[in-house]
Amino acid sequence: MNESTSTQRLQYAFAAHLRDPQANPAPVGIEERRLAIYRDLFFNNIQNFLVGGFPVLHRLLGDDAWRILTRDFFSHHQSKTPYFLQIGQEFLHYLQHERTPQPGDPAFMLELAHYEWLELAADVDPDHILEQGFDPQGDLLEGRPLLSPLAYVAGYTFPVHRIGPDFQPQQPGEQPTWLIIYRDRDDHVRFMEINAVTARLLMLLQEDATLNGRRAIDQVQAELQHPQPELVLQGGLQALEHLRRSGIVLGIELDTA
Repeated sequence: MNESTSTQRLQYAFAAHLRDPQANPAPVGIEERRLAIYRDLFFNNIQNFLVGGFPVLHRLLGDDAWRILTRDFFSHHQSKTPYFLQIGQEFLHYLQHERTPQPGDPAFMLELAHYEWLELAADVDPDHILEQGFDPQGDLLEGRPLLSPLAYVAGYTFPVHRIGPDFQPQQPGEQPTWLIIYRDRDDHVRFMEINAVTARLLMLLQEDATLNGRRAIDQVQAELQHPQPELVLQGGLQALEHLRRSGIVLGIELDTA
């Protein structure tokens, strides 16, 4: 065995031990005191970051259950990215696709984790809000509304934005909860509760770059089959104006053709 192969095997054994000390014995010849320092350093870094990214879920689960959850994630999840700021996304993927649900899990656990991850995603998103290249006072019906790149629309069966120590619903709400999670120009992360119609309108605008405000609202009206199209048009325009005042709709795109 050449030296490079021997070193690589040692590195793999060392990393495996740090990730899961119970299943992987420590490499021979490394002082236990040093190993303990590295074990605590790596695990605590991950745990502290996840506590900061999912503070409500951590608080509701409690320290003991959270430590078990974090240890399982650290030991078994194979991350697809080396970037520290994307650990939250890796943790969410682990919860949704890899972890076996436990009897004590809150019914809202996955939805709350997704909501907290979106707050984190909005906070660290490297994108920025445009300062020019659009008309902030433009006609939202005849022009194409320009949405902030730092706004995310999400729907949940639980009212995740209200969940905390004093409110832990065991059953989904009677109606879905629709939220916009966004970062404003002052770099504050906020949320806004909206109705299903407004959520659908925003989704259409995000999905189809050819739609102006009027055509997007017309499509919503066609899907609803509302008997009074003028009411849908009025309500859609009011929603867009409200979103413009909140900084979620920036204005209308300028024709650069």
